[in-house]
Amino acid sequence: MPLEHQRAAGAGGERHACGAVSEADLPAKETSLDAGPDEDECPRCDAGPGKAHAVVATWRDRGDCPPTRGVIMTAGPRDVLTPALRGISAVVFDTDGVITDSARVHAAAWKTAFDALLAEHPPEDPAQRRPFDTGDDYLRYVDGRSRFDGAAAFLASRGLAPTAATVRAVAAHKELLFTERLREHGVDAYPGTVRLARVLRDFGLPLAAASASRHAGELLAGAGARDLFDVLVDGGEAARLGLAGKPQPDLFLEAARRLGVPPARSAVVEDALAGVEAGRRGGFALVVGVDRTAGPDTRQRLLRYGADIVVTDLGELLEEGVRR
Repeated sequence: MPLEHQRAAGAGGERHACGAVSEADLPAKETSLDAGPDEDECPRCDAGPGKAHAVVATWRDRGDCPPTRGVIMTAGPRDVLTPALRGISAVVFDTDGVITDSARVHAAAWKTAFDALLAEHPPEDPAQRRPFDTGDDYLRYVDGRSRFDGAAAFLASRGLAPTAATVRAVAAHKELLFTERLREHGVDAYPGTVRLARVLRDFGLPLAAASASRHAGELLAGAGARDLFDVLVDGGEAARLGLAGKPQPDLFLEAARRLGVPPARSAVVEDALAGVEAGRRGGFALVVGVDRTAGPDTRQRLLRYGADIVVTDLGELLEEGVRR
């Protein structure tokens, strides 16, 4: 059966990274944590029916369960992690479109800004004068990138010279539109993401939020999700530290560094093509692509750019637990 953590003041057992306490490590007064004959496999280690959870020999042999102190396990109904996330020690989440439903606000602001520019400075090729597409153009050129990088990429795609002045002007227009719409309407956090983050925290995994946007902290706070994340690395921090934008992995690597977990033991969750590519370039153990658009080829594109798996909602990474 699924097991959940309960902090016990003064408990003498050792909890391993899987969250279970070895029976040999427990004081005599504690209950054995052997899996019962009808229990499911432990969500974080190899324990199954009749087998103790992550005994000392097991985690030493595997080399991926360093112990911590003072936590025991109690049975109860809960969500458990799907196999894809088992063995992961930290998770870095992109913000827009992954944690908060703000990608649509960004896309709408970009459309207004780009369409105005295209009308004022139409490309020579009539086919390049078509309006900005909040699906394909947004995903291909600006999603996950800094404002300046996204603006330059889209302008170049329409045959317009991405001069510094033009890039700054269209980016500033977009920023004004986005800020106005954010203050008027706000954004919500995706329930599936909140649910997953809470379960990951229950398992003791540190979590980070990362974003190329300077508004990430404001978005998370407004959506009531800031406290779910131990670390936030936003566009302001990226500029201060001189971090390269996606598809370079700098933003995610900095988030993992602050969590104290190497990329080889961490996961990245992203909805942007540039973002999944950044996760792959950074050597992260798992790159989860999130396809909010459910477009005809979005899933395949996310996989092609570097995602290991693709989901439409992060609740799909959980399995519903049952009571003993």
